Formats: sequence, structure tokens, C-alpha cells
Amino acid sequence: MKFFKNPRVLLITSMTIFGTIGLFVRNINLSSGEIALYRAILAMLLIGSILLITRQKINFKSLKKEIPFLLLSGVAMGINWILLFEAYNYTTVSVATLSYYFAPVIVTVACPILFKEKLTLKQIICFIASTIGLILITNISVSDGNNIVGILYGLGAALFYATVIILNKFIKNVDGIRRTFLQFCSSLFVLVPYVLLTSGINIISLDGTSFIFLLIVGLVHTGITYCMYFSSLKELPGQKSAILSYVDPLIAVLVSVTILQETMTIWQIIGGILILGFTIFNEINFKKRTIKN
Repeated sequence: MKFFKNPRVLLITSMTIFGTIGLFVRNINLSSGEIALYRAILAMLLIGSILLITRQKINFKSLKKEIPFLLLSGVAMGINWILLFEAYNYTTVSVATLSYYFAPVIVTVACPILFKEKLTLKQIICFIASTIGLILITNISVSDGNNIVGILYGLGAALFYATVIILNKFIKNVDGIRRTFLQFCSSLFVLVPYVLLTSGINIISLDGTSFIFLLIVGLVHTGITYCMYFSSLKELPGQKSAILSYVDPLIAVLVSVTILQETMTIWQIIGGILILGFTIFNEINFKKRTIKN
């Protein structure tokens, strides 16, 4: 049991589970918006039950100034899910995921503007290299419109994921699990009207397999895995957790190529390596070692 309490194991396990979500979403016969809606509801019910059973209260009085950021981040999270699931419908899981993981690059560029942080030479190099990687991923036939649309959806998801990351910088008086619960609740403000105005409610028409996969996406990929993720973050340094988080896209690519039998061109592979490699490199803090005589 101690093995499963190890924060590194928890984080790697959660990232591995996250990396398989495309496989399950692909096999749910619902619109992207409806999958995202039920994902939020199922995860919200599970985490809400955990908070209730463990008697972890949410002090709303101390959150007055942060409620707008919680609401906005929840809305951004909901839109992020819709766009990512749409990306899976138009391109391969690997290309959609690699496009989605352009989010840290967006955050790197946005923070100096929003928070007056200095953009280092290392960050500039990583941004340029990751952008070249993205160009290589999109280096496909112009006639292949579906792939282009899928990549655009992936980049849209990346933009809103980056928005969630940035908004979370303003939320300091609520811990990870409570914050995520409130964000799931807030996501319903955009997911419910979006589904009602587009695809409508079609969950009754689901077959048994799709229904089971939907439960797995909502309860396992979201509810349980988010709890594991935030539990591990408490125990690990930021840099280490950021680097281990890239297990997610690596697993997604492996699932895409081996299980879904989706192909990647050599240029897309090189592009993916550039995006992930230089984004990880940006997270590494090289410190000079002092030699003691």
C-alpha cells in the first residue's frame, strides 16, 4: 500500500490515465459538448461526495474576491474539454494531444505580459523551438481539411487550458480538490446551455459500451484521477511535477499509434519531440554546482 501512497507513483499513474482518455472518448456516441457535460457532472458528484464524507467544508466568505476567477476558470475548463474532444473527431489522438500541449508555451509567452515577468533567453529559445514543432505537426496536405480542423480545435483547447492555468494564479485561498470541485460546478454555466442549444440531450440513446466508457471518463479519468493528481502535487516540487506531467502526451501518442493504429509522419514525430522536449527543457532549472575542497 505504501507504493500507492508515493506521490511520484500517484502523479505518474494519474498522467497515464489522462493519456488514455482519447481512446474512451472516441468510443462514446455523443457530441463533444455532451461528453464534456456528463464528465463535469459525474466528477462533480464524486468529488462533492468525497468532500461531504470527509467533512471538508468550503469557506465561501474567504473566497469573495476569488469567486470571479473560479467562475471564469470553470467556464474556460468546460470550453477546453469541448474543443479537445472535437479535436479527437477530426484528427488523430496523437496530433490532437500534441497540439493541446502547446498550452505551456502559451502560458510562457502570456505571463511576462500579464504579470510583468521577465522572458529569459531560455524561454525564448523554447518558444521558437516549440513553435517550429507545431508547424511541423501541421505540415500536412492542404487537401486534408479534417486534420487541419482537428489541429485548430486542439490549439483552441490549448488556449483555454492556458487560460485556466493563468486564472488559477489568482486563486490562493482554496486548495486543489475544493478548487477543482468549484471549477467543475462553474463549467456547467457554459456546458448546459451549449449542449441544449446544439446537440441536445441524447444520453438515453447510448448503448451499453458507450455508457460504461462515459462513466469511466467521468468517474475515473476526471473524478478519481483529479484527486490523485492534486494529492501528488502537495508532496512534489513544482518542477518535478511539471516534468512528470508529460507522461500524459507520451501515453496518448502510444495509445494512438499502437491501439488505435493511427499513423504519424516523420515530420509530425519530430514536431512532437520539439514541442514536448523543449517544453520539458523550459521546466528544468539548471543550478550551478559548487565544488567543496
